[in-house]
Amino acid sequence: MLKAQVITSPDKNLTLKFELQSNGVPSYQLTYKNKQVIKPSTLGIETKDVPSFLDGFTISKTEQSTFDETWSPVWGEQKEIRNHYNELLVTLAQKAVESREIRIRFRLFNDGLGFRYEFPEQKNLTYFVIKEEKTQFALSGDHKAFWLPGDYDTQEYSTVTSNLSEVRGKMKAAVTPNASQTPFSPTGLQTPLMMKSKDGLYINIHEAALVDYSCMSLNLDDKNFVLQSWLTPDAQGNKGYLQAPTQSPWRTIVVSDKAGDILLSKLILNLNEPTKFKDVSWIKPIKYVGVWWEMITGKSTWSYADVPSVKLGETDYSKLKPNGTHAANTQHVKEYIDFAAQNGLDAVLVEGWNVGWEDWFGKSKDYVFDFVTPYPDFDVKELHRYAASKGIKIIMHHETSGSVRNYERHLDTAYKFMVENGYNAVKSGYVGNIIPRGEYHYGQWLVNHYLYTIQKAAEYKIMVNAHEAIRPTGLSRTYPNLIGNESARGTEYEAFGGNNADHTTILPFTRLMGGPMDYTPGIFQTKVSAYNPQNTSFVHTTLAHQLALYVTMYSPLQMAADLPETYNKHMDAFQFIKDVAVDWDNTWVIEAEPGDYITLVRKAKSKEEWYLGSITDENSRIANVTFEFLPKGKTYEAIIYADGKDASFDKNPQSYAIRKLKVNSKTVLKQFVAPGGGFAISIK
Repeated sequence: MLKAQVITSPDKNLTLKFELQSNGVPSYQLTYKNKQVIKPSTLGIETKDVPSFLDGFTISKTEQSTFDETWSPVWGEQKEIRNHYNELLVTLAQKAVESREIRIRFRLFNDGLGFRYEFPEQKNLTYFVIKEEKTQFALSGDHKAFWLPGDYDTQEYSTVTSNLSEVRGKMKAAVTPNASQTPFSPTGLQTPLMMKSKDGLYINIHEAALVDYSCMSLNLDDKNFVLQSWLTPDAQGNKGYLQAPTQSPWRTIVVSDKAGDILLSKLILNLNEPTKFKDVSWIKPIKYVGVWWEMITGKSTWSYADVPSVKLGETDYSKLKPNGTHAANTQHVKEYIDFAAQNGLDAVLVEGWNVGWEDWFGKSKDYVFDFVTPYPDFDVKELHRYAASKGIKIIMHHETSGSVRNYERHLDTAYKFMVENGYNAVKSGYVGNIIPRGEYHYGQWLVNHYLYTIQKAAEYKIMVNAHEAIRPTGLSRTYPNLIGNESARGTEYEAFGGNNADHTTILPFTRLMGGPMDYTPGIFQTKVSAYNPQNTSFVHTTLAHQLALYVTMYSPLQMAADLPETYNKHMDAFQFIKDVAVDWDNTWVIEAEPGDYITLVRKAKSKEEWYLGSITDENSRIANVTFEFLPKGKTYEAIIYADGKDASFDKNPQSYAIRKLKVNSKTVLKQFVAPGGGFAISIK
């Protein structure tokens, strides 16, 4: 062993040790309150066209520093975020390779560690191709894990909860069908990976600031419990093309002995650059309804006609017979606009408005949509006029069907069309296998495409909500017009057979670590057959649980996803959706355990209003809520939207009760939560 470098977190709870092992192999280890988080683990990059960055290193220089600032996000869970860390920058020389250098930068926060590889400008390194990144995370034991199968194309799997030693045996059943999927290993896992050790540590592994690099998954050595980075390849099997000076994304490890600290961590955001935009006044959180759930359930269709084939620019839609189920027609969209205006919502999403939906799915079709040509029954100009007269925005929808080449071909024209017709936000989709064929959703080429669309959208002052795109890594700090992503199994799967009852008690610890999710909550009619008698699926939560999701599933983009006709039957419960904020001054975790329950409370931005959400898995429980977050000496009115005494997600999901209560900072509430249930509280 050669000389070791040690730094501690500002609060002294975390200790990082870096050293070179024999033969000059870089390694690090991490402890929290003297408990091992990461055992000695090696670092390095294996390359194809130049000698690899794996061994033969000497330490040529080390630098330590401290940084402490407070910054304000454009939107978020907190008005202010503290960015406080101690840093170790190690410069390593490879003298056997013509004096080549690489740097490894470690930042140790109170809530965890971030580190990355840096390749400075130098004489003997310019272009190089990555064969594999060899970053290890050697764990201290057989942790309980909340995991998704490693896949180059989808995150839309149900989370499996098991010990790491059980991953291999459970993998086959975990890989369920999807429109595009490429699992890579019997022990491959996705990030963010949430774990709990036998000695009570909560550990989350992910990445931050994923730019011009391939998405990282993890491959598990299930005998030694060592995770190793596994990058997504391109069509040729290469895993990255870099040009110095450059750097990798940050590899992140968030750790605490309290589950709530994981939910409150801002480490990933802090590892991203400040916003690139001087003017952010056009970026606004949104609460919206949409012509969407009725298509997902099968009540309506995206397509205008029932024909087997259409060709963009050639098919004359005026000569096709309408199928009578096309939802995105002028009159029907006006009904949604009216509902939004009557209930104080901001916008209406409309899917299926543009030609091409008849044969888009699963065809690997390049020239499928042009993103500007409406169906005959969708009057763009009239709907622009009507929505504007009601103070409502319409949210554009761009489904690429995986044809990224085609989307980039049309992107400028599509964004100009949006501006001309009053759209300031777009939901984009990437369903299906990628074109160019052979590329994957999470490879470097696609990572660069997703960022290109966000940057291009900003030129037109357009906000982006990308579905089926790369999982977020905190880039919304740098590009705050990225107001949402799907990138996980969302509410739509409730109409495709259902999400597990514990699903939303896990997502905040996994998918939401890197940024908000457009989960599309608010389903009040939990029997899908009420809309489509042929669909026997049902939503695996109670109605009150759906209300709580507006607090527990953070997003500046929140959809009231059900149909207006259903909300009109439950306006007393819909009141919470009308009231709840989408931007916040502060957030507190009352109680949390991944996979079991979450109780969160948030203070609305610049208002004396608080909103609480509590959800549970398939087991009923009694939640314990203290109101210590309230200002001392003041009394407030709380409206509690709770499960009924006989409620359960599978037998009586629509049973709920609403009551009022006077509360202050000393109030303690014990609240029943039904199986798959929850409760929501507005405090004013």
